[in-house]
Amino acid sequence: MHMNGPVNITRPERLQTCHEIASKLHEVYGEKILAIGVYGSVSRGTDGPFSDIEMFCVLRESSESVDFSYEWSAGPWKAEVNVCSADILLETAATVEGDWPLTHGPFFTQLSLYDPEGFFLKLSEAAESPIKKDFRRAIHEVLVGEMYEFIGKLRNVSLVGPHTYLPYLAVEFAQYGAMLVGLHNQNLFSTGSMVLPEALELPSRPEGFDNVARMVMSGELAEPARIVSACENFWTGLVKWAAEHDYEISTKRIPF
Repeated sequence: MHMNGPVNITRPERLQTCHEIASKLHEVYGEKILAIGVYGSVSRGTDGPFSDIEMFCVLRESSESVDFSYEWSAGPWKAEVNVCSADILLETAATVEGDWPLTHGPFFTQLSLYDPEGFFLKLSEAAESPIKKDFRRAIHEVLVGEMYEFIGKLRNVSLVGPHTYLPYLAVEFAQYGAMLVGLHNQNLFSTGSMVLPEALELPSRPEGFDNVARMVMSGELAEPARIVSACENFWTGLVKWAAEHDYEISTKRIPF
């Protein structure tokens, strides 16, 4: 049967393609290359028959920093190659943002295809460098920048509609709630598909998170009243959780 888009490819075939891409990168960038590696499911050995390819091409530092991506589909498979200067990649690895539990796994688990100077060890060390206050700052940003906005939107929608927006809000509550749990525990999630189930296994979860996460995982998002109740309960638990751990949600009226 003809299939458009990704097709069933074996892991050896996928790895061979990675080596072909690396060879082409050497042709294009030559001695500028410091390291080439694979990340994502391929580096972890968990890639499925239809998984895509994700790679780093790290360039030596120069007067002009480089940071861009090649992303393309070859028909039966898709690939993304992040081409960036070493200093940019090291800085990114050492930075904690709100989605850190999902985005920073690649900095710890690369499959090296070329690394004669041990750059990927330095990358892992940079990713391990953030301290507790870095995670606290990221947690504050998620609490105020995301969760506080979500509860406001939920209350608006529950009063004036449209209720068709509620399932989306429930997913956002669950996803960013999981990011908070991951940040609090300084725990990385293995992949996007496992964020919610892995978050449910971590300690120190806010009350109400489990209910929203399980509701989203089950797809039971057809009852507006149930969604509103679950998200409101989660918000109440989140406020309590933040107070218990001295995470700041509210400040003085104008903080500057």
